[in-house]
Amino acid sequence: MNKKISKESKYHKLIDSIGALLQQARQKAFQQINNLIVKTYWEIGRYIVVYEQENKVKAEYGSKLLDKIAYDLKGRYGKGFSRSNVVYMRLLYLKYPKSQTLSDQLSWSHYVELLGVSDDLARSFYEKECLVNRWSVRELERQINSMLFERLALSKDKQGVLALAAKGHKIEKAEDVVKNPYILEFLGIPEDYRYSEKELEQKVIDNMQNFLLELGKGFTFVARQYRLTLNNKHFHVDLVFYHRILKCFVLIDLKLGAITHYDIGQMNMYLNYFKKEEMAEDDNEPIGIVLGAEKKHILVEYALGGISNKLFASKYQLSLPNKYLLQKAVENIITREKKHRA
Repeated sequence: MNKKISKESKYHKLIDSIGALLQQARQKAFQQINNLIVKTYWEIGRYIVVYEQENKVKAEYGSKLLDKIAYDLKGRYGKGFSRSNVVYMRLLYLKYPKSQTLSDQLSWSHYVELLGVSDDLARSFYEKECLVNRWSVRELERQINSMLFERLALSKDKQGVLALAAKGHKIEKAEDVVKNPYILEFLGIPEDYRYSEKELEQKVIDNMQNFLLELGKGFTFVARQYRLTLNNKHFHVDLVFYHRILKCFVLIDLKLGAITHYDIGQMNMYLNYFKKEEMAEDDNEPIGIVLGAEKKHILVEYALGGISNKLFASKYQLSLPNKYLLQKAVENIITREKKHRA
């Protein structure tokens, strides 16, 4: 009986090994085909631009030329040559004039999303973050739509914005994990809908994958309604995470309205508890984030004053931010230095 089980076990191992090999080969083949498609589309874009330059195609005729190219290529070679695709092929060459700068980790669909970002700094940021975090096309689209680059850039000076675009978002200190605001449009809660904190928390739990994407790199979910007991009284932290890069717990409390001094004091108590009762020897001090629908800056400033713990108050929004206003705010940061020097 044991010999029969042993033989079956070995056979199943054989099938599993073959399956893993096939999966690896298919993935490699898919990646190679993907890379070939991107490089081919880049070459097509180069042909179009060279033709335009040699024939001195003026702007007013450029659009008609692309219409004709798309029509003829589609008629001769079928799918894949819609006008929008041809436009992106041309744009791929213009934005990446050296083919060596194209990543073999990104698909054509990734590049289509990236080419939709007009600002070069923002595009550079999203490309680097996409590579580091291995975002799917859908995740990349969501981060672009939520204006992640602009939201992170607002807390930096000109050099910080340029570094963000050149290197991506580096997590080196507690402040680096905090956004203001957080965009929670994926919860699907209308702005005028009256909901409870319990409903908000449940929505976050139901959409944990998207919430982790919004929190950023390094977060691992630990628990919801984490119970603390002090003097026989129970308290609950809404959400507890562990940050792999900073090696610390991150506590998040969700609030419906404006953040109050009581909310900040309560979070400070939670942090003190975690420092004494939950931290391992090699853990760093925990981080606390009070996340509310409104944040009254003066009240928050005074409430946080004198607190030695790493405690932050931030806003959340249930809809996508105003793209124009955020872009203008970042442009002002970049140009402010020139005005000061003038």
